[in-house]
Amino acid sequence: MRCPVTVRPALVWSLAAFLFCATPLPADPLRILLFTRTEGFHHPSITDGTDMIGQIGDQEGWTIDQTEETTPFEPATLALYDAVVWLSTTGDVLDAPEQTAFEQYVSSGGGYVGIHAAADCEYGWPWYGELLGGGAWFLSHPPIQSATLHLENPGHPAAGPFAAETTFTEEWYNFRANPRPAVDVIMTIDEGSYNPGRDAMVEDHPIVWAHRVDAGRAFYTVLGHSPATYADARFREQIRRAILWSAGVLVFIDGFESGDLSAWQISM
Repeated sequence: MRCPVTVRPALVWSLAAFLFCATPLPADPLRILLFTRTEGFHHPSITDGTDMIGQIGDQEGWTIDQTEETTPFEPATLALYDAVVWLSTTGDVLDAPEQTAFEQYVSSGGGYVGIHAAADCEYGWPWYGELLGGGAWFLSHPPIQSATLHLENPGHPAAGPFAAETTFTEEWYNFRANPRPAVDVIMTIDEGSYNPGRDAMVEDHPIVWAHRVDAGRAFYTVLGHSPATYADARFREQIRRAILWSAGVLVFIDGFESGDLSAWQISM
């Protein structure tokens, strides 16, 4: 259920039935802030994404607080949340004090999940470019088309159930910088399988990645322009796992947190 920045009664958290976690399970269900403010292009699919995340929240017993307002971006309120999802946010959405509050939130252990146009905002905020990953802001995109995706890091908790090679139809972003030096790349796109347009990234084109930001965690995916994407079971599961990972619910095989994310996995 999505709450307009209000709390609904907690449901039974069913996650423990199928996950082995690195840290003790939270005493309460996760609480997620779903941020959907747009000061630029407004994606109609934000409605589909809001519905999808609300359904995941209902399934898991999480509290999902959805807002287009910036009032939650102050220290005391952000501290209530395990992760903040930026769903196709565009333009300059936070003022300077709100930016500072979010920087402190992530750096002290908060989670960030950026979906699609979350890369098309806050161009004048250098820290946000690093949160995305190495300044990988949106640059351009060709027409929506089918392309071949490669799952580069299947062991990452946020990899999801994608096959090693997948054909997917979406709006494929070219980025101002390649994030690879600053992140753990999860999925890439084969530029030979579609027409990437004038700003092709040439040979190495990450589209899904994650990384640590001080004590916090950040995940980004280019997927999410098309309403149909939010009905895709693989994408839904990837976002569920990305929220868990960014919120600090760690799942792995070797019994301790390692810098080698290829050793991590989620047990379904």
